[in-house]
Amino acid sequence: MYPFLRLAKTLAKSSLDFKQGDKLRLTDTATYQFTVQLNDIDNFLEMNNGRIFTLFDLGRTDFAIRAGLGKKLLENRWGFVVAGSTIQYKKRIRAFDKVTMKTRVVAIDGRWFYMEQTLWVKGVCACHALLRTAVTNIKTGKSIDSQDVLNQLGYHDVSLPPDEWVQAWIDADKLRPFP
Repeated sequence: MYPFLRLAKTLAKSSLDFKQGDKLRLTDTATYQFTVQLNDIDNFLEMNNGRIFTLFDLGRTDFAIRAGLGKKLLENRWGFVVAGSTIQYKKRIRAFDKVTMKTRVVAIDGRWFYMEQTLWVKGVCACHALLRTAVTNIKTGKSIDSQDVLNQLGYHDVSLPPDEWVQAWIDADKLRPFP
């Protein structure tokens, strides 16, 4: 089940943080802390990989609100979607572990915002994801040009080209056959 209570808490806390001046620049890293709950684990008594992606949604929500994108999404009737991802799991995350999630934008091109998200337990990175995200028009479902989004946010001269590893993923993903 989707964590609606956590979502409500995230929306409230992130909005309050933004109003109180805890804002992020697009190049900042957002941190989001939580404790693994029993409904987050699977039959192997570790955090379920699907739940990790769901909780990454909350990290991106926090980032979007505190970076000012949340307000623009509402004003312009935009959505914020994931169009692709890759993830590596390095360490098990168990029930009741205290986790720090880090979210940041690592690259921007004409259509996509590439975001990196990590989960940390006791100072060790437990998993690392790269996501291709876009801002979309809610009515048409079409993506909004990244520069238009940046302009709305007041970033007229931002250039964030992909690092070598991000570009390699972008290139490899273009070769992927889609049924």
